[in-house]
Amino acid sequence: MSKTDQVNILILDDQPSRLLSYEPCLTELGENLIKTASVTEAISTLLKSEVAAVLIGITPPARDGIELAEMVSRHGCFEKTAIIFISDGSMKDSELVQKFDNDATVYVKTPIDPKALCGKVKSLVALHRKKSTSDKLKSDFDRRVDERTDELLKSQAKLKMRARLLDIATEAIIVRDLNGLISFWNSGAEKTYGWTREEALGRKIHQLLQTTFPVPFDEIEKQLRERGVWHGRLTQSRKNGHRIVLDCRKTMNEENDAVLEVNRDITSEIKAEEVLRATEKLAAMGRVAGIIAHEINNPLAAITNIFYLLRNHPQLGDEPRALVERAEQELERVSHITRQTLSFYREAKQPILVFVPEILDDVLELQNRLLRENKITVRRKYYSAAPVTGFPAELRQVFLNLVGNAIQAMPDGGVLGVSVRETTDWTRNLRGTMISITDTGVGIQPEDASQLFQPFFSTKSTKGTGLGLWISQGIVQKYEGRITCRTVRGTGGNVTSFRVFLPGIGAFERAHHVEGETAGHEYHVPAAH
Repeated sequence: MSKTDQVNILILDDQPSRLLSYEPCLTELGENLIKTASVTEAISTLLKSEVAAVLIGITPPARDGIELAEMVSRHGCFEKTAIIFISDGSMKDSELVQKFDNDATVYVKTPIDPKALCGKVKSLVALHRKKSTSDKLKSDFDRRVDERTDELLKSQAKLKMRARLLDIATEAIIVRDLNGLISFWNSGAEKTYGWTREEALGRKIHQLLQTTFPVPFDEIEKQLRERGVWHGRLTQSRKNGHRIVLDCRKTMNEENDAVLEVNRDITSEIKAEEVLRATEKLAAMGRVAGIIAHEINNPLAAITNIFYLLRNHPQLGDEPRALVERAEQELERVSHITRQTLSFYREAKQPILVFVPEILDDVLELQNRLLRENKITVRRKYYSAAPVTGFPAELRQVFLNLVGNAIQAMPDGGVLGVSVRETTDWTRNLRGTMISITDTGVGIQPEDASQLFQPFFSTKSTKGTGLGLWISQGIVQKYEGRITCRTVRGTGGNVTSFRVFLPGIGAFERAHHVEGETAGHEYHVPAAH
């Protein structure tokens, strides 16, 4: 047996003759025998080395051996150490049994049978080896459990970190099984769709979101199984019923039993692209309209001169002269329309002095046909010339948006109020002009009021782009002004008022005060026949 496989057997016996009787047979066991002559030496050995068994010779009246045995049996670090008492019989066996009643204690009386003693020692050593092997296996197992626990904790920490990263992502990240049942729903999905995590988990994704696919669903699932990924656009529903378009990326997991979906709402992007295309078309139409108006002006000038000469011809009778005058009036109307058309597409390079009532009159004239068709009464109250420095086309666009919205809010007729007055913005102690556009239409719902000036928000379903008020607000803010909205609901109907404050250049009246319609006079535009 190699020294590394040997166990230690400690011998404490002060009787040389007794020691000689059993030492030779113990040597044959091949273990490491350690002989000590005192309890102090024995204790020192026990503390330095692991001992499988302690042979203690008992010689009354000395009690050193019993004290050593008591220490070994009581101290936890020696729990695997067996005790063998060798006694000449002078001490009562009952006393030893009473003190050391356990399986690891053996009693041997003299005269000693060496063979029997070796058998008992051999059994105790084998039991020690078995316990040591068991303890080592348990220690290795505990070590492996601890290492695996550390690995799992680190892996769990990584998973939690990934889950947190997934949860804070702005995209909607969803995990579903092959039956469509949702098992993961991040905060981005909550914001995108409106359903909370608790509401979504366990539900079938495409039933919940009412998905419209660009291609048959079976084709998408087939591509996922074959390639593991799919990318395309889906149309789905939010909790409030609004339909949105999403850029969707699907990925099958390695086990082929779950699908990860990353969806990004691109509805606003698509609307922006559509608006850009529409704006480009309108810009092209505007350029064409400007060219046409410019070309029409040339023959109009010639025709106007001809009618002037014809009206003043001495041989023209009274009745023909009246017809010529009427034709001149109509020509003037045509000239006015061409000038207005050109004014929309000719913009000054530098801001100029603009009178707000003139801009409003131009806008109302452009909307004249719709006002007649919708049987809308217009009330104009201009208490000031309202001079401001700016670009006429920009201001015209603001008021065209507001008046157009008011007309659309009154499909069954109503009253459109347009007023201009000087006022002071006391929050900034700034003098300027307040323009009010008021209608008696359907009104604005309270839940929509906070979103009116957000891009792409519209209460007109698919008819509106949701950019008119947003652009108008941007123009007004460019002039360091502000635009507000308020709806008052009553038993007699609703009144909605958009108010625009523009800082002015001073308080002064126009050279000629406009009477009639622009001076607070109410007039009714007759319905078209």
